[in-house]
Amino acid sequence: MTRRVRRRTCRDRAARGSSRAGSAGVGDEEDAPAAELDWKALPDDTMLQLFARLNYRDRASMAAACRAWRALGSSPCLWSELDLRAHRCDREAASSLAARCESLRRLRLRGHEAVEAVPGLRARGLREVVADGCRGLTDAALAVLAARHEDLERLQIGPDPLERISSDALRQVALCCSKLRRLRLSGLREADAGAIGALARYCPLLEDVAFLDCGAVDEAALADIRSLRFLSVAGCRSLKWATASTSWTQLPSLIAIDVSRTDVPTNAISRLISNSKTLKLICTLNCISVEEELVQDPSVFSNSKGKLVLTVKSHIFKSVATMFPGVDVNGHEVFNQCNWRSSDNIAGDTMTWLEWILSQSLLRIAESNPQGMDDFWLQQGTALLLRLLKSSQEDVQERSATALATFVVMDDESANVDPARSEAVMQNGGIRMLLDLARCSRESAQSEAAKAIANLSVNTRVAKAVADEGGITILTSLAKSMNRLVAEEAAGGLWNLSVGEDHKAAIAVSGGIKALVDLIYRWPAGTDGVLERAAGALANLAADDKCSLEVAKAGGVHALVTLARSCKLEGVLEQAARALANLAAHGDNNDNNAAVGQEAGALEALVQLTGSQNEGVRQEAAGALWNLSFDDRNREAIAAVGGVEALVSLVQQCLNGSEGLQERAAGALWGLSVSEANSIAIGQGGGVAPLLTLARSEVEDVHETAAGALWNLAFYSGNALRIVEEGGVPVLVSICSSSGSKMARFMSALALAYMFDGRMDEVALVGTSSDSSSKSVNVEGARRIAFKHIETFVLTFSDPQMFSVAATSSAPAALSQVAELVFINEAGHLRCSGAEIGRFVAMLRNPSPILRACAAFALLQFTIPGGRHALHHAGLLQKAGAGRVLRAAAAATTASIEAKIFARIVLRNLEQHQSGTST
Repeated sequence: MTRRVRRRTCRDRAARGSSRAGSAGVGDEEDAPAAELDWKALPDDTMLQLFARLNYRDRASMAAACRAWRALGSSPCLWSELDLRAHRCDREAASSLAARCESLRRLRLRGHEAVEAVPGLRARGLREVVADGCRGLTDAALAVLAARHEDLERLQIGPDPLERISSDALRQVALCCSKLRRLRLSGLREADAGAIGALARYCPLLEDVAFLDCGAVDEAALADIRSLRFLSVAGCRSLKWATASTSWTQLPSLIAIDVSRTDVPTNAISRLISNSKTLKLICTLNCISVEEELVQDPSVFSNSKGKLVLTVKSHIFKSVATMFPGVDVNGHEVFNQCNWRSSDNIAGDTMTWLEWILSQSLLRIAESNPQGMDDFWLQQGTALLLRLLKSSQEDVQERSATALATFVVMDDESANVDPARSEAVMQNGGIRMLLDLARCSRESAQSEAAKAIANLSVNTRVAKAVADEGGITILTSLAKSMNRLVAEEAAGGLWNLSVGEDHKAAIAVSGGIKALVDLIYRWPAGTDGVLERAAGALANLAADDKCSLEVAKAGGVHALVTLARSCKLEGVLEQAARALANLAAHGDNNDNNAAVGQEAGALEALVQLTGSQNEGVRQEAAGALWNLSFDDRNREAIAAVGGVEALVSLVQQCLNGSEGLQERAAGALWGLSVSEANSIAIGQGGGVAPLLTLARSEVEDVHETAAGALWNLAFYSGNALRIVEEGGVPVLVSICSSSGSKMARFMSALALAYMFDGRMDEVALVGTSSDSSSKSVNVEGARRIAFKHIETFVLTFSDPQMFSVAATSSAPAALSQVAELVFINEAGHLRCSGAEIGRFVAMLRNPSPILRACAAFALLQFTIPGGRHALHHAGLLQKAGAGRVLRAAAAATTASIEAKIFARIVLRNLEQHQSGTST
């Protein structure tokens, strides 16, 4: 409950009663339920249960409703546990909570600053502290924590290495916390004999010790902790195994040892098996020497004297089942807590410890991703993690979910996931388990479950399963969480799911778009995680026409522009620019293109981002400007804020960049060059030479886009001469004759036609610059080469037999067959101005039959019915009075058969458009 509830007063009830007495009717029936419902009349026990199910924010909101609820909200039973990992916990926050923490017993924290603030809670009766992310924790802070909490029974800090903690701090913990039962620390540089000896002397109840991934640990000193039942040295280095295996057998109560991820030799394991009287379980997961020995001799531990040795080569479920003799345990149900209740306490304690050990080890193995583990993960590792998701231990649940999120990822940079592993999770029912965990009331579990769902959803089959199981609705709900970590992982899940076209509409229907936009407003200065994921998801959704409208309706344009203007995080900027690019990509279907351009500061921000140090940011910003330049007002506005200069600079700098950056940089110049002023500015600003370099690229998308920009530039005579002077004719000829892209060949042919239709000749006589620095070129020689390849290009679309039939037949079908043969599908997306159409009409009168054929071919492409801009081009031709010129071209005796047929098809196209508009 997040809404404040106004407490009804006696005066309210009296007034309501008199009102009911004075009038009767339908309204009385409607008001009756509200009058009978009195939340304050609920028993305190019921209200406490309700309070207990709320997160801290909602609990505080509910307590603020009235005095009675405020008193209930302060009940000690609600404050026996605190999980502050998702909240800022410094000394000031601790001081504000101190009044309610007198009965605090269990505390979970994140960060060394939070641990340093714990004494400020004044929770003298604290029994358990679990902390992570404490790499910066110091001896002094740990010593103060121990000194202020003498009743501490369980202390766990990890898995981040405690690089600044020395043996001195361990001694202080031992001296102050005599009731300590469990001590689990990760990444200590050293645990020397003095520190471990102090634990043995001053902590007589200590039964569970874990020194994980530590440097030097005194093996012999551990044997002095006579109360020790469970020991883990997983991941520790430099252990003397001969000493360890001899000393640890002397522990009178030792039940289980974990030596996973160490270099323990098999003879040390055998010594423990032979000499320890109480030992029941040894975990040796991912121990290379043990696994190599098992490959050579699978029976190496066959004579284990009733002691269980777990390895990645053993069947863990069946092996663990042997711990319950006489109990019929079915497969994976061995970890079901119901099976422990009929056993002794030792078995239950051992299984509780084993669950924790397995969750820790499997997570560490998943993080390091060693080779040769595929069989383990597919055959039992996945099932183990899913079984551990159902553990009664919160820490085990969360570590298992994190491991599921981790072990499927093969490459963090490219976000590739292993298909077999991810589908193994799905086939074992893991999607439903993770979604159930995501729906629990614990925010820490929600976060880890959402992370796993997000990573698994990279696989399209798993993504479909997530959607089918209602995962989109669950993730949308989590994205609305006030807990940033939960919202961040949920946004990541929606980001990955939004890749699938089938899921975009479902995300919109579930309210996901609004939730993602709200995330940007909620944490405008947050870390890159939540903002990058939200912007990335919106970028994917904006690629869909209908969803792009929803993004704009939800305030997404303003939110994304705000990120592009004010955020400094490169990942966020890249996704924000990509989202704006996708929003602007639907210019023919909605008004988002214009809306983005009209948003204050949008164009300036995108222009500035083209100068980013990050290539991904530059690429997406250029892509956004390319899409925005299709709008006339945007095009001029981009130029007004320095867009021409910025993009010319970008295209000059990206010659060694990625193909995507090159394509978008050239595309943005192509879009801007539609206008005369911009085209001339690009030519004068040095844009021709780098575009020619990109036109030489072997990548079709790159040289096609560069050819489009050069085609626009060549319309103006000064630019045409610059292209010739910079060696552009051979480049365009090469594209025209050999590119695998019909569009690239078409536009390069049109650029050559512009350059040599006669308009450049006057400029060529005087040069392109006032200082007479223009390069000497053989214009006539270049013209002959250009005409030869233009003619060859046009003839590649000619079929002598079909054209001969069309020339002698008056049947419409003959022309339709030719039109279908020669039509370039992508050419229907090109939009020409009136000046450009007029120039092609003028070419139809040119003395050169090659140019006449080229012009007729171009007009055919631009007017084919069904093309996006065909009707627009037909109208321009009619305004230019092109009908008479086309008829003359179709009847000219000096024209090639191709030119005649093309002209006839254009006339037919105009007639069809005219008849279509008249009807």
